[in-house]
Amino acid sequence: MSIAEVDRRGELLRAAASHGATIAFLQQGDPSLSAELTGLADAGTGTITLVGVRLASSGPAQSWLRRIAAYWWRERAGHRPDLLVATRLADSLDAIAAVAPETRPITGREPGLTSAAWEEVTRHRHQVNVCRGPRCTAKGAEGALRALLHRLAECGLGDDDVQVLQTGCQFPCNQAPVVNVQPDDVWYGKITSAVADRIVTEHVVGERPVASHRLPRHRKEGAIRGADSP
Repeated sequence: MSIAEVDRRGELLRAAASHGATIAFLQQGDPSLSAELTGLADAGTGTITLVGVRLASSGPAQSWLRRIAAYWWRERAGHRPDLLVATRLADSLDAIAAVAPETRPITGREPGLTSAAWEEVTRHRHQVNVCRGPRCTAKGAEGALRALLHRLAECGLGDDDVQVLQTGCQFPCNQAPVVNVQPDDVWYGKITSAVADRIVTEHVVGERPVASHRLPRHRKEGAIRGADSP
């Protein structure tokens, strides 16, 4: 369901194998849910049961699993298997077996992927990009993200004020966890929960970058990051 599961692919594969299942990702991981459903349907599978796994403290709700599955089912040409979706998310790998039997079928009448609330770009002044690459995640990016979101909420700042994005690798991996704040072009390294709190209080609200964790910017003439970058 979330980026946290992408980073724990190996654990998910082992858990899926123990249940005779496959894995797919709702976001930022391959195979996507739509691609995996298509592969199973093309193979003639008659019934597919979807169990959402969310190991992070935040991420899409279970309703999004139904939305995406229903969209695929409505758009599917040819054989459409019966789709059953667990009524709640598994919050640990051990919980999958308990969650899987409680399901509801996809009928095609589920809400679509659009909404009036999602029509316009928000008026945010800042965009805060939190690296969730493998090194940053291993070194505590999720805790920093939680602290960041908590402090933003305490300051009464929502999507129209600050857009918070989780990204793939941002490259200065030795500085993990890494955060950058745009359009100020300010980069931070070795972010802890306490530093994340300061980024909101001092930088986002106070307009003063946190000097102690700010990273210098180096631009090399003609340098291009290739496919072999970390």
